[in-house]
Amino acid sequence: MSLVAIVGRPNVGKSTLFNRLVGMRQAIVDDTAGVTRDRHYGRCDWCGREFSVVDTGGYTTNSDDVFEAAIRSQVQIAIDEADLVLFMVEAATGITDYDAEIADILRRTKKPVVLCVNKVDSGDKMFDAYQFYSLGLGEVYSISAANGSGTGDLLDAVVAALPEDTQTEDPYAGLPRIAIVGKPNVGKSSLTNALLGQERNIVTPVAGTTRDAIETYYNKFGFEFMLVDTAGIRRKAKVREDLEFYSVMRSIRAIEHADICILMIDATTGMEAQDMNIFNLIVKNRKGCVVVVNKWDLFLKDSNTMREYSEALKERLAPFNDVPVIFTSVVKMQRIQDVLNAATEVYANYSQKIPTARLNEALLPVIEETPPPAWKGKYVKVKYITQLPTAFPAFAFFCNLPQYVKDPYKRFLENQLRKHFNLTGCPVQIYCRQK
Repeated sequence: MSLVAIVGRPNVGKSTLFNRLVGMRQAIVDDTAGVTRDRHYGRCDWCGREFSVVDTGGYTTNSDDVFEAAIRSQVQIAIDEADLVLFMVEAATGITDYDAEIADILRRTKKPVVLCVNKVDSGDKMFDAYQFYSLGLGEVYSISAANGSGTGDLLDAVVAALPEDTQTEDPYAGLPRIAIVGKPNVGKSSLTNALLGQERNIVTPVAGTTRDAIETYYNKFGFEFMLVDTAGIRRKAKVREDLEFYSVMRSIRAIEHADICILMIDATTGMEAQDMNIFNLIVKNRKGCVVVVNKWDLFLKDSNTMREYSEALKERLAPFNDVPVIFTSVVKMQRIQDVLNAATEVYANYSQKIPTARLNEALLPVIEETPPPAWKGKYVKVKYITQLPTAFPAFAFFCNLPQYVKDPYKRFLENQLRKHFNLTGCPVQIYCRQK
């Protein structure tokens, strides 16, 4: 599938156009310059031709933004990856030094370039667009990304300039989606970069560096999945700005769309209230979970520290504490492979389908031996068990009086399921139904 990169200086409307092309509010849009920092991917379909779109941070030099060099590097990578570059400028401001610098870079690339002038939302602004012919990049397309005017002609030009596709179907359909979640500054982007072996996402000591949920295809060491790096989730009272509110919402959406969540916590602070909130969010959405305790190299240890820490952690996670706990130091590349192994094992548990015969053979004798407590002189008889066709492990227990099976006995049934079948890292849902 062809790839189109949207590049330009800060605040010309790249993310607004990106959202319009992919048909959803996937990238954060705000009046503040420099909101987008990482490369952000989506899918666009125009007149039956499908292609990928990548949104980039604003290209700038000599600014006071600590992310400037990293953003510039990400823009350059996006240009190198793309089959076509969509260069975006702004009508009202005219040609700036940054525009001229980017145009100079693009003239030297071998990639086709389509130049679009944004914020042309009235007839008199059309005349402001003509000055951009002097950049020497060919035809100029006037658009308004906010209201969509001119985007049809722009997309016609993009599709015409794209090389022919050799592959039409989505190569990533059906792959497991693994989201890395946690509070700000616990090392989520560092773990993503360590797993990928490249500086895919920007990493700085500043909390809240990542703002969007960034998806990347992973195919190494026999593993194949979509890896999603998310913004740090802070509790509501600490979210001061609109941008962070949007970032948190993207992270919550990433949890909802994932199969497995890697919850990263800071070893030095332990499992805090906000970590528990994120864990409960994962469980509430019925997602598989792996807990990664990062910055383990900074923690004072003796011979039993890891075991004691793990036991204390699982006590906090109860009642659902059947989750793998991995101790890592991303900076020192310690036990990074263990995270992948654990996530893959949890996905296998999460997606397994247990035959009805095996379920009944394992659990009916146990239920007969320890039946549900009688309620008002009435006895509950479980007839048979089957797994439901849901994305997560869910089981139906068919019985004569389902309304009398209470939560304590459902927890007993869940423990028996975990005892007889490998459901580590997976929340289990139990339903009692009338037979």
